[in-house]
Amino acid sequence: MSGIQKNILECIGDTPLVRLNRVVGRNSATVLAKLEFMNPGMSVKDRMALYIIEEAERAGDLGPGSVIVENTSGNTGVGVALCAAIKGYRCIFTMPDKMSTEKIKRLKAFGADVVVTPTAVPADHPDSYYETAKRIARETPNSFMLNQYHNKKNIEAHYLSTGPEIWRQTGGQFDVFVAGLGTGGTMSGAAKYLKEQNPQLRTVGVDPIGSIYYDMFHTKAHNEPHTYKVEGIGEDMVCAALEFDHIDDVLQVSDKECFHMARRLTREEGIFAGGSSGGAVHVAVGLAQEAGPDTTIVVLLPDSGAIYLSKFFDDEWMRDNGFFGPDPEPRVHDILRSKSHILHTTTADETVGAVVIRLKREGISQMPVLSSDGEPIGMVHEIDLLSALLEERLQKSDPIEKLTQPLQGVVAPEASLKELRAILGQDNVAVVVKGAQLLGIITKIDLIDYLARRDYL
Repeated sequence: MSGIQKNILECIGDTPLVRLNRVVGRNSATVLAKLEFMNPGMSVKDRMALYIIEEAERAGDLGPGSVIVENTSGNTGVGVALCAAIKGYRCIFTMPDKMSTEKIKRLKAFGADVVVTPTAVPADHPDSYYETAKRIARETPNSFMLNQYHNKKNIEAHYLSTGPEIWRQTGGQFDVFVAGLGTGGTMSGAAKYLKEQNPQLRTVGVDPIGSIYYDMFHTKAHNEPHTYKVEGIGEDMVCAALEFDHIDDVLQVSDKECFHMARRLTREEGIFAGGSSGGAVHVAVGLAQEAGPDTTIVVLLPDSGAIYLSKFFDDEWMRDNGFFGPDPEPRVHDILRSKSHILHTTTADETVGAVVIRLKREGISQMPVLSSDGEPIGMVHEIDLLSALLEERLQKSDPIEKLTQPLQGVVAPEASLKELRAILGQDNVAVVVKGAQLLGIITKIDLIDYLARRDYL
């Protein structure tokens, strides 16, 4: 009987790819959602849990009588518990107290022991769920930790499974891959595989406000994290399972954007997914609007909405947490984090010819000029380059410093849209600077896109 699986573990993977319709705007790109909540444990984490456990068994690190210990936000725990139920292992999980009660009860339903720890402590604090899991593992004989946050096999699991599956389902005919960043394994592994098949494919990570990944990617800084409500994405520590090598951009989402899009997915698309899925779709829909109808975007939906019924699917919870109230007045940083941007810069000693090639290749008309310390010192504009070359005032081998204009239109990330509008009324671009650090540039079309997305227009 060929249609019968030997056990539930053989049902992991081969999740469907479904086109989104009503949440995607008119004249937008095609958006295809990879429904990972249709794995038997209701999340993408089933793939990684099975792979790491079976690799540990092959290596002799797991065997009869072993106890699996792991820190989890819930979904990895269920994936591990599925495997443990079939293979006969005992499980102990640590979990931060911001997680939904459904997640805790679900792990206990599998017979696991669950230790709840405080959320609002640093990752290296003895009471954090990371450190608590390590302590329990040290104190428990014959224990094994998956160590999902730092285990490179987390990346391998998605390189060997998720990436090839998406490529096969689409026939390689898509342009952008969007996924949330949690441990980082899903995006790192899938993106690596997909980029090997098509180096022109664009990969975009999604990070909640309060997490460290956005700043790590764009400024290489490890800024101070703060608490956020959405579960399963974002982090307050550097994870070895996240490799930026194959990620082209990282965009931010707010808790409100995550939750409202997740609710829309359920009511408008019939897709019952979690808050991290809502955040990824929010970003994918924005990119689809920018790209237009000739582009296809694949977005990964990590888990199910069934485990958030006491959270953002509950109107009273949404109201109590301020997610039904009016949005605060937009600021410059809201536009910057919502736009798709890879900031291209030059240095004063780069040649005119090299800058011309880069402007043409990237399809941009201006580029900030940085000092050797990375501080913004000016701007080079396409029109100035054109005039200088036509008038033979410069050679292609000359340094771009000779054409660098003083930095104008500088704006702080906390500035209001009124202040931004005043700058754009005088200059083609606004240069967003915090201290001596260049955060990005905003053009008039960036502002128009932002206002259009939020129904200002």
